[in-house]
Amino acid sequence: MKLQTILTAGALAVALTASAHGQSLLTGADVDEVLNAARGYGSATLTTQSNGDPHISGKMNGISYQVYFRNCTDHTNCEDLNFYLGFLDIKPTLEVINDWNFNKRFSRAYLDSDNDACVEMDLDLAVGVTAEYLDSTFGLWSLVVSQYAEHVGYN
Repeated sequence: MKLQTILTAGALAVALTASAHGQSLLTGADVDEVLNAARGYGSATLTTQSNGDPHISGKMNGISYQVYFRNCTDHTNCEDLNFYLGFLDIKPTLEVINDWNFNKRFSRAYLDSDNDACVEMDLDLAVGVTAEYLDSTFGLWSLVVSQYAEHVGYN
C-alpha cells in the first residue's frame, strides 16, 4: 500500500511539473513534431517503413541517417525511436568499435553482417518527452553522427 501511494504521488508530481511549466509531452504519435525536430539539425523527410510504420531519412553535415519509429500500434502511437547510421564499405576493426563503446555512453556501435560500421541510439517515448528533451536528443544524435564518422575514418 505504501509503495502504491509513493508511485501515485510520483506520477502526479511528474504530471503537475509538466503542466505547471505549460509543456505538453510528445509521444510517438507526434510524428510531425519529431520530423520538425530532425529538420532543426539538417534535412529530413518522412517516409514509411515496409511494415507501414513511420520513418525519417535525414542528413546532418552531409551524413545520411535514419530514424525508425518502433513498437507502433496501427502504424501510430509508436513507443520509441531508433536512430541509425551505417557506413557502407567502411570496415573498422573490432578494436575501433570496442573503443567507441568503451568511451561513449549514449550510443552503441557494431559491425553489421558485412562488417560495415554502424551506430544506433534509442529514445523511449512511451510516457512522452518535452519538446526540449526531444531537441536535446537530436542534438546528442548530431554529436554522435559527427564523432562516429571521425572515429571510423569517414571524414
